[in-house]
Amino acid sequence: MIRRVYEQAKRSASLADVVVATDDERILRHVEDFGGKAVMTGTEHQSGTDRCYEAIRKFRASADVVINIQGDEPFIHPQQIDLVASCFSEEGTEIATLVKKVSSNEELFNVNTPKVLLNGNSEAIYFSRQTIPHIRGKEASEWLKAFDFYKHIGIYAYRTAVLEKITSLKQSPLELAEALEQLRWIENGYKLKVKITDFESVAVDVPADLEKLTAFL
Repeated sequence: MIRRVYEQAKRSASLADVVVATDDERILRHVEDFGGKAVMTGTEHQSGTDRCYEAIRKFRASADVVINIQGDEPFIHPQQIDLVASCFSEEGTEIATLVKKVSSNEELFNVNTPKVLLNGNSEAIYFSRQTIPHIRGKEASEWLKAFDFYKHIGIYAYRTAVLEKITSLKQSPLELAEALEQLRWIENGYKLKVKITDFESVAVDVPADLEKLTAFL
């Protein structure tokens, strides 16, 4: 899976380099065996963002923008990486991520599929494992027809200076409640630019998700 994600990332036209950040020597050796770049990081990190910041410091990279691609996203598409990178053509962009329109009730009511609310400036204003917003006066089976719901796609991009700042923040009440690190940034006033992708992405969060990979293929 790691090799698949790595090779997909290498196909992106926006990335100057691709490095795997890991706290497991088996993964480090695996990446090096297939000719990839990897760096060892600590075991104490609470999130992938924290690991990403340690990695860029150890790798001594001088990038203005860092893109954090989850290692459990084997179907991440190079165009998705390019799309999130394009957010930084706007000088004011601090952090960026992607969403996709929810297409089934299974996704809509799955707590392992975080939903995202957007404002009129295409910025995320909240992430939740619950189905938000609540559609009052309609049966749950009719919600998809009444509103455009969006699910989060697990890729983040940050200006390097912003990455340094957000990794120094303490875990916030909303983050601890939902177990979603991006809520920490929102609670501390950071803006998350969002673009909508049409490409499907299948994250492997629990063992049952492996079955989705077969279906996706």
